[in-house]
Amino acid sequence: MYESKLDTLVERYFNHIERRITVSAGSVLIEQDGYNERLYYVLSGELAGYFSEDSKKQTQVFAASKAAFIGVHSFFSGTWTASSTVIAQTDVELAWIERNTPAVEAGKYGPLTAQFMPVMVNELSRRQRRAMQEALGKEKALQKLHTAEQMTTLGQLAAGIAHELNNAIGVVSSKSERLESVIMGLLEEVHPEASQFFDFGLMQGQKISSSEARTRGRHFEKYYGLPKDLARELARAVPTDYLNEHWLKRPEEAVRYWQMGRDLHDLRIASKHTVGIVKSVKQLGRTDIDKEEGLRVNDSINQALALLQSDLRRISVRFSPAELPLFVGSQTELVQIWVNILKNACDALRETESPAIEIQTRVSKNKILVTITNNGPEIDEVTRRKIFRPNFTTKKGGLSFGLGLGLSIVKRIVAGYNGSIAVKSDSEKTIFRIKLPVEDEHGQA
Repeated sequence: MYESKLDTLVERYFNHIERRITVSAGSVLIEQDGYNERLYYVLSGELAGYFSEDSKKQTQVFAASKAAFIGVHSFFSGTWTASSTVIAQTDVELAWIERNTPAVEAGKYGPLTAQFMPVMVNELSRRQRRAMQEALGKEKALQKLHTAEQMTTLGQLAAGIAHELNNAIGVVSSKSERLESVIMGLLEEVHPEASQFFDFGLMQGQKISSSEARTRGRHFEKYYGLPKDLARELARAVPTDYLNEHWLKRPEEAVRYWQMGRDLHDLRIASKHTVGIVKSVKQLGRTDIDKEEGLRVNDSINQALALLQSDLRRISVRFSPAELPLFVGSQTELVQIWVNILKNACDALRETESPAIEIQTRVSKNKILVTITNNGPEIDEVTRRKIFRPNFTTKKGGLSFGLGLGLSIVKRIVAGYNGSIAVKSDSEKTIFRIKLPVEDEHGQA
């Protein structure tokens, strides 16, 4: 997903011959604390970034090669001040845009900051991974991952982009709400019968799995004599195996209006989660993460499933929630746990013929137990010992959800709640078991 968005951005902004330069080896491209209003894209060659504190010896903080972006912090923070010195290690060819470069099709794709959000998040991820790697060499550094000493550069970048991200998602949220009102008003006025389908999609979204949709679709196809594709779409929309006269009268229109409501429903959820992610970004340099009273763990799992709807489309998902006590913590952090584990499962199931994920929750001895099982290939013992390490991946390229640290951030969040996570895998299934302690009526875990 990230690669395709990146290819589109490069094609859209960095294919202009007049916006290309060549820098010879040893030349300084950007000076620390100097003025920079350009975002560079590396076409060829190698560069390195250096940071110097109080004019002391320069320390290399990053290396960049083909397909990397240079000047992200100064460009998107709006300060136009470089956070490091960038020097060409070899002859380098670069393409660039500047602060006055107009956004391409802004009406369709949004402002420049919105179009380049994948680049900003990827840069944030890259800098955080480097900070984690440096922390591994120090005693107890994993428990102090977000301290200012290790996260200085990341903190600067986060502060610079958080305002823009908040603005962007604020527009999405407000415009979505306005669209809901406008569409509902129009439907009530010109097509009252259609409003019930729109309302159903808006309130419920798409809750059934792809496997359930296929089964129900075959039933509609056979019982009601509907075309295969239409039967499948109706199966995603209706909550039961029965189609009443309203759905059967004009099924194509019913599905279309339901889809409109469903899409706005998904926008709602994604907007809310993005606000939480931005909040997490702001807190990267802090040790006191804001927590909420009375969270429902089952709801956070449902939210994760909704956010990964497209990834889970071909996978049979079964969720068996138990009655759980309320949890004190961060809703965003809980969603990050489930999304990262489920996203990893989706990746593992790509070659599985009948992919399936089963999620179970229960409570035992003041602990909430969450089990996530998939029927993908076995994770060998060597890999199992490494999968929770920072920067470890079995696939090349791409971003994990959220901050891009995959299962290492899952382990950090779980550990932050004094919980535990374990993985067991064989040729038939892989199981992740998460335990989160909850306070009893006396306020003790």
